[in-house]
Order: sequence, then C-alpha cells, then structure tokens
Amino acid sequence: MRIGYFADGPWSHKAIELIYETEGLDIVFIVPRFDTQDPVLKEWADKLDVPYIPVKDVNTPEFLSVMNEFKPELLVSMSFNQILRKSIIEYAPLGFINCHAGALPFYRGRNPLNWALINGESSFGITVHYVDEGIDTGDIVEQRLYQIARSDNYGTLLKKAISECANVLHSAIVRISKGQVERVVQDDIHPVGSYFGIRTFGDEVVDFNWGAERVFNFVRAINFPGPRARFFFKNEEYAIESCELIPGAPNYIATVGEVVGRNSKGVVVKVGDSTIFLTLVSSVKNGMAEDLGVPQFRIGSRLTNRGTE
Repeated sequence: MRIGYFADGPWSHKAIELIYETEGLDIVFIVPRFDTQDPVLKEWADKLDVPYIPVKDVNTPEFLSVMNEFKPELLVSMSFNQILRKSIIEYAPLGFINCHAGALPFYRGRNPLNWALINGESSFGITVHYVDEGIDTGDIVEQRLYQIARSDNYGTLLKKAISECANVLHSAIVRISKGQVERVVQDDIHPVGSYFGIRTFGDEVVDFNWGAERVFNFVRAINFPGPRARFFFKNEEYAIESCELIPGAPNYIATVGEVVGRNSKGVVVKVGDSTIFLTLVSSVKNGMAEDLGVPQFRIGSRLTNRGTE
C-alpha cells in the first residue's frame, strides 16, 4: 500500500520506523510541517529515497498535482498542523487518517494530554480516525485507552503517548491495508463529545481559589516540558515544579493563597477548600523558570495569581 506521510516531531519518528519495517507498506513521499521542517523526517526521506516536500498549503491544486506523480492509496497525518480541505481529504482512494492523543469523541482539539490531567481523568485515549472537514470528528479506525496514575504528570504521559501513538497508528494502517476496518461513527459513542482549545500564554497561572484537587491536577498537567503552573509573591513570579495533596486536610474558610504552614520540605498554602503542600518551586526570570528549590516563604505570606502594582 502506497502511503503519503504528513508529519512532525518525535510522535512521527517511531511510527515511520514501524511502517518501514512492515512488508507491503511503502511511504512514497513525506510532507513535514512547513514552519519547522523536521530534520529527522528529512533523514528518513533520504533513507527511503522518497521526496521530502515542505509546502505552505497542501490544499492547493499545485500540490494535488504533485501528489498525482506518486499515486498514494492512503494519506496519513501524525502531528501535522495544517487545516485540511475536502480536495485533499478525498484525494486518496483509501482516505486520509490522523492519530490523535485523545479518546474521541472526547478531548477533540488541542493539548488533549494536558486537559485530561487538568480534568483529573483516570485514563487517556489514543485514536486513529478518518479526517473529515470537522475538528477530530471523523469515523474511528482504532482506539485504545491507557491508565493515568496519580503519580503521572505531563512529562510521563507525553513519553507514553509518543510511543503508543506510533503503535496504534501502525496497527490502524495495517488494518486498512488488509481491508479489516470496522468504522465507528463518533456520534454512536456520544452525540456531543467535548472540545478543547489550544493552551496559550496566561493559561499557566494557578488560581488558589480552586480546590486542592484541582490545583494538584493543574500543576502536574503543565509541568516540564510544559510552562509549569505560575503564581506571584509581591512582584516576583514563581513556577510550581511539584506539590502534594495533604491527607486528611480539613475544609475551612480562611485567606486563600496564604502560607499557613512550613517545614524543611516545603510550605502549606490555603486554597479554596482546604490546603496544599508546595514542595518545589522555581523563580521565573524573563519568562524562564530557574533556581529550583524548596519554597522558603514565611507563614503569613500571601501568594496570588497576579503581581502587585
């Protein structure tokens, strides 16, 4: 089966290796993201002796005519970032598929791993689906679920997803090549589903009015290699590298964001319902977290979600 591969980053590297090792699957060209042009994919193109085609807009008649030379039977997207239009979606006889790190029809959109942790999910999904003109709404080819442990964070989930996305995508491609696909309509799973927008500048600021569980999930959801949860003390910005829930901490009303306890391992901060234990923080200079250490704020210090004037 002849495959056109639209891809970027580590998500796509293991997948292309699995495709390469499978008899009967042939990548006939590689299209990287135009803005980054992944050099590892360029090396794969050289190894496979196939064209490496950076293109600003894959929907143009000019690019479609380029594809005519290679006659792909299936088009595959792995971390590709262009909006796809009907002309290219319907180009290949076996369709255009995409791998998404979310359990569709839930967690459509951007940053699904971060959002799954923020929402306190006990599992996350990886879904290979046909591309249509909606956002992650096409029929499902294959989906698998993976457990999220309380000790997991963005870094551990990302590592797992990078590996497992490749496995699920490869399995789906093999199914398609053998004509063994039973398409699942997403509306049959849930008629509404859920959609999440891209996380952007400013979304990293923690709100101590949230409950302890929500703060805990937020911190682990955007820790390294994410931007880390941020707060301010006076005019200084800090990033929370790690925190812990406090077993048996009572719920009570007091000043939110105030440091109410401390020891050699960190500080206890009042949040919306109970308290939470901050164990590692970094100071933030010019937007970058540095000087990692155990927080040393005095009892009575007030941590906020914005700097003072």
